[in-house]
Amino acid sequence: MKVSFFATCLADNLFPEAAVDSVKLLEKLGCEVTFNPQQTCCGQPLANSGHHAQAKKSMKLLIDALLSDDPDYVVAPSGSCVLQVKEFPAFFKEEYAEKAAILAEKTRELSDFIVNTLGVVDVGAKMEGKAVYHPSCHMTRLLGVKEPPQKLLENVMGLELLQFRDSDKCCGFGGMFSVKMPDLSGAMVAEKAKNIMESGAEYLIGSDAGCLMNIEGRLQQENHPIRVMHLANVLMHK
Repeated sequence: MKVSFFATCLADNLFPEAAVDSVKLLEKLGCEVTFNPQQTCCGQPLANSGHHAQAKKSMKLLIDALLSDDPDYVVAPSGSCVLQVKEFPAFFKEEYAEKAAILAEKTRELSDFIVNTLGVVDVGAKMEGKAVYHPSCHMTRLLGVKEPPQKLLENVMGLELLQFRDSDKCCGFGGMFSVKMPDLSGAMVAEKAKNIMESGAEYLIGSDAGCLMNIEGRLQQENHPIRVMHLANVLMHK
């Protein structure tokens, strides 16, 4: 199966090891992975701020880059960015409309692709410790990917999954939301971090780099030693 890998901006710049482990994991599961270095931002920050004309410039570049090798699927380690790609057809009514629709249909979030497309729930990962999983808003509420990360984590040998209070609440990142409403965003992530710290977990695991960056920043302010990891890093742990 041929997969075009979409690294996403935050993974590329802040969590590069998540992108690397995602590719290694896909190859381990038998996929032929291609990566077009011409890929760029999905345009979400611009689109969410109302700058649709500028956002569409990035979208066109991304569409051409990800479809250049005619992949069977496009896979990204970010539910939020996948959601944005799924919404591309709404931005193109004539030019690029067909390409946008094709890309939207082929694009999958990493865990969703592994569980629901490849049919795999145990990738042979091993990691000792107690962990909590943060279900990011875009991925769970809008993209509808809820169970795949949990299924994969449940099969990581040695990992004990804990629950934490109000786990389904937003961490306050929300992309531009955290920039435009920093006080409210800060209060939300403070509550999220408090609940995570009270869980007794050694690891915080997530599938969206933006949420991980936001929560990790707050945990560091609290001088809490919990380690923040992307799902891909956990699934490639031995």
